[in-house]
Amino acid sequence: MKIDRLILGAFETNCYVVRRDESAADCLIVDTGLEAGALVEFLGEHRLEPVAVVLTHGHADHIVGLAALRETYPGIKVYIHRLDALCLTNPGANLSALAGLTFRTDPADVLLGDGDVVEEADIRLKVLHTPGHTPGGICLYVEADELVFAGDTLFADSVGRADFPGGDMDQLIASIRNRLFSLPDKTAVYPGHGMRTTIGREKRTNPYAGLDA
Repeated sequence: MKIDRLILGAFETNCYVVRRDESAADCLIVDTGLEAGALVEFLGEHRLEPVAVVLTHGHADHIVGLAALRETYPGIKVYIHRLDALCLTNPGANLSALAGLTFRTDPADVLLGDGDVVEEADIRLKVLHTPGHTPGGICLYVEADELVFAGDTLFADSVGRADFPGGDMDQLIASIRNRLFSLPDKTAVYPGHGMRTTIGREKRTNPYAGLDA
């Protein structure tokens, strides 16, 4: 699997361009960031064709770039968990006011639930519902490649915020311990912000979510 990470917008959101291998033109996008100009430019420069976007949750810093992506690639398919679906159409739900915006866009094409599988661009992502940062927060597990896209659920040495509307720290920690920490230790974690880590490392060192209880 070929994964390119772009750091987008003022909140430095990780956007991932995912392909089956280096030679593939079709790709899927995991999160779009707040500003997608650099993403659109990257796709054009590398002659890539994004067929789908999977949003790990509905906060503005992960979804506002969707507008530019849809404008450039009008046939792209959009996935989000059903409990965060309102974030695409409701500025209050997506917290875009915190970024000085009033953002809304068309609804998602596909609403996801726990255990669903997204199969696009010859890539298979298993949906792990991990609420706590948002009600519809998800992680995307690729068992064959031993990696997970963790959104704002789990970071290197930290976890997502739970003080926004709909957040719940107890629920977030439960999601991490019960869903993510059940994955093999060598599983690579691609978070929504910051650098890559592994499940095993976070079990040992994460001060918020370590398995010490």
